[in-house]
Amino acid sequence: MISRGLLLPVAAALSLVACSGAGGSGFGNGYYSLVRPARVVKVGNGSLTVVPPREWNRANRGIFTDVRWVEDWTLNGPYLDGVSFVSGLPDDEKLIQQERKADRKIPKFRASMTAPEVAAMVETLYRVGAGSVDFRTLALTPRPFLGQPGFQFDFEHLDGDELWRRGRAVGTVVNGRLYMVMLDAARSHYYGAALPDFEAMVVSAQRRT
Repeated sequence: MISRGLLLPVAAALSLVACSGAGGSGFGNGYYSLVRPARVVKVGNGSLTVVPPREWNRANRGIFTDVRWVEDWTLNGPYLDGVSFVSGLPDDEKLIQQERKADRKIPKFRASMTAPEVAAMVETLYRVGAGSVDFRTLALTPRPFLGQPGFQFDFEHLDGDELWRRGRAVGTVVNGRLYMVMLDAARSHYYGAALPDFEAMVVSAQRRT
């Protein structure tokens, strides 16, 4: 999820050029590559793998961000839907890069964070990085992930384009590192359409040691 997910800084300007396809068919101009279904795929820095149930479009690394622990995919373009993978974000690192002179800072991940604190970090990411004008927590519940105790965070947000989006994050902290898969999509149609894929990838997720 590029423009509404974790890779926020320049993707909004690029996405209209980059998105020339839909429904997993592959986007042009070199910004995306096609992910084949039913195969084990390494994401982020390679310490997390998932098995997508159908074709997705992967944002090529190094174009939008240099946070090597984060990778974004989309089905129909970044304004409509996307999944972000966080593959072992270490202590004292941020989910996205931010200018040093930024007035409002996005908090760094801390190894000691609880599930509510991670949820608060995600909310701040949307409010500061994406300019969300309204952010609502729908639920925060325990959920196993990667064979560890984890959490599920459901939320929705309204951004400056006046389109409501809905999200779900499933994650856990293992050995002081954050592992998380997050879906963010337009609330009408696109969220529900992408949710089965998201859940399949969460279930298939494995940590590589």
